[in-house]
Amino acid sequence: MKAVAMRALRVLLVLLALAFCAYSVVDQWDATTRAFREMSWATLAGSLAVGLAGLFTWMLGWRTFLAGLGSPLALRPAFRISAISQLGKYVPGKVWALVTQIEMAREHKVPAERSFGSTLLAVASSTACGLAVAAATLPLTSAAAREKYWWLFPLAPVMLAALHPKIVTWCLDTMLKLIRRPPLEQPVSLGVTLRAVGWTVLGWVLFGVHTWMLCVAVGGDGAGLPFLATGAYALAFVAGFLVFIAPGGIGAREAALTVVLTPVLPAGAPVVVAIASRVLLTIADLLNAGAALLLGRGPGDPAPLSPEPSEPGEPGLPGQPGEPGNEPAPEALVRGTPQTKEGP
Repeated sequence: MKAVAMRALRVLLVLLALAFCAYSVVDQWDATTRAFREMSWATLAGSLAVGLAGLFTWMLGWRTFLAGLGSPLALRPAFRISAISQLGKYVPGKVWALVTQIEMAREHKVPAERSFGSTLLAVASSTACGLAVAAATLPLTSAAAREKYWWLFPLAPVMLAALHPKIVTWCLDTMLKLIRRPPLEQPVSLGVTLRAVGWTVLGWVLFGVHTWMLCVAVGGDGAGLPFLATGAYALAFVAGFLVFIAPGGIGAREAALTVVLTPVLPAGAPVVVAIASRVLLTIADLLNAGAALLLGRGPGDPAPLSPEPSEPGEPGLPGQPGEPGNEPAPEALVRGTPQTKEGP
């Protein structure tokens, strides 16, 4: 019964996300059509393709963290979970993507603690790396960014330092303890963290290319424009993320992007770039989710978990007695022991 309820909740979440996506596009329909008319279809298609690549690399970063916590997933289910759950960011509140991701990962025997930890790590690394990218590019290229968002730049080294495995493990175990969940069986290693950060930084570079292509299409030029575009998008994304109630950072992201790009683009062009970027990346999220739904459950994917525990324990909560995770048997849950892997 619980499995049916969770599937119904997932469908409802997807429908809500689609409704908010449609509203955001319709609400800016005139501005969107004007923005697209100023750019060639080749530019729009190229920028969309690069944006899709950026989203894919970020998914690989999350997958790396999840494997580092002891639950490796094949590429197909990892893409499906990430693509569908990301629609939750368009629903006000910022918790729906996390909830959907945890519940979908349960179908692949991933304990909730690991889903929770990997998602928080992915969010923390994208935020920290985004601030680092902005801090490395904007102070030298954008006086507007220095004046309005100077307070964000000092956070970059602090957040990067906070990604150290010892700090991360302590923080995650503390949060899990507060919500009365068992601690992680194994910490994230430095190697795993560096690989995930590498995927995240590559994603920021791709999103920078996405923004730079749009800037060039509206008359931007100069040798420093690629760096400015990359830093501008990184800063805008982080600013949008910090506005908790805005679904997908709508409004805050466009405002920050416009402020940073205004001094280097023709009059009116920064707004065009901000709107075009928002619409293209929304389309990218919808395309990813559509592809994930079309893929469905692969022949090698495990069946959903039974909602009833086989032994006494808290029903329906992964990691409790009676509900298996993709981990070793309970007697083998010792730090440093090899974990089992899900089939391809």
